[in-house]
Amino acid sequence: MSEYHQPVMLKECIEGLAINPDGVYVDVTFGGGGHSKAILEQLSEQGKLYAFDQDADAKQEAKEIDHPGFYLIRANFRYLKKYLKMYGVSKVDGILADLGISSHQIDTPERGFSTRFDAYLDMRMSESIEVTAQDVVNEYNESELHKVLGMYGELKNAKTVASTIVRARQDAAINTVEELKSAVKRHAPRGKEFKFFAQVFQALRIEVNEEIKVLEEMLEQAAEVLKPQGRLVVMSYHSLEDRPVKNYIQKGRFRGEAEKDMYGNVLKPLRAINRKIITAQEEEIALNNRARSAKLRIAEKLF
Repeated sequence: MSEYHQPVMLKECIEGLAINPDGVYVDVTFGGGGHSKAILEQLSEQGKLYAFDQDADAKQEAKEIDHPGFYLIRANFRYLKKYLKMYGVSKVDGILADLGISSHQIDTPERGFSTRFDAYLDMRMSESIEVTAQDVVNEYNESELHKVLGMYGELKNAKTVASTIVRARQDAAINTVEELKSAVKRHAPRGKEFKFFAQVFQALRIEVNEEIKVLEEMLEQAAEVLKPQGRLVVMSYHSLEDRPVKNYIQKGRFRGEAEKDMYGNVLKPLRAINRKIITAQEEEIALNNRARSAKLRIAEKLF
């Protein structure tokens, strides 16, 4: 698991699941298997863990696991209910999601996720995804690029950057990491170039993989498959991920006002276990910089 990131707030995540040794659990983001292995350590031979990961590299990591109740599902977690049904599972005791991109994916140059390596602009988390970052950069019109960069990259100058990309690609297609950086670098605030490029790449990655839409689909399905008192544990790394998690736990909706009954009670399937966001301890942040931006939310199925 050395090529994958060390699991952030591992102890807090496992405690949040309140594991029943004979229970049924789901890790929707298997990655390097760190969280899955920790869950399996708590399970008896009767316990079951279904781990989802659409990245082909996860299959190799799963070979290290020999627990009789472990199953790796090579699929996007937006198909949570579909694949659990295929295994004859209708209800589970807990679901864990460690969102965002893994260090392994970032550090694999040919995947095109990183601003540090020159590579083809791919950014797909699965080869089954048809649209690449190169397609977005070269085929989206200016208003579409403006929306992507502003919404998912949270760039203050998203309109200007979108316009620059459209002009640059008229001369020649923008196919690589360095070509994209070269096209937009003059709009990077001085001294904050790394953050600027990171925001541009984040926007493209989220668009290519439909990350926010996929997250919302998973959260709704998670509420359906959890048993009463079942736990949902979600760790996010930026506000775009944390916002829908927070809204769904608090209001049962991703946007707008919460629906209420005639007595004014909010109609929602989950209740928050932790009133405040759980963040990593300073000791962990010192050892693992990825923990700095992590936000952990734990919820329980109400009925």
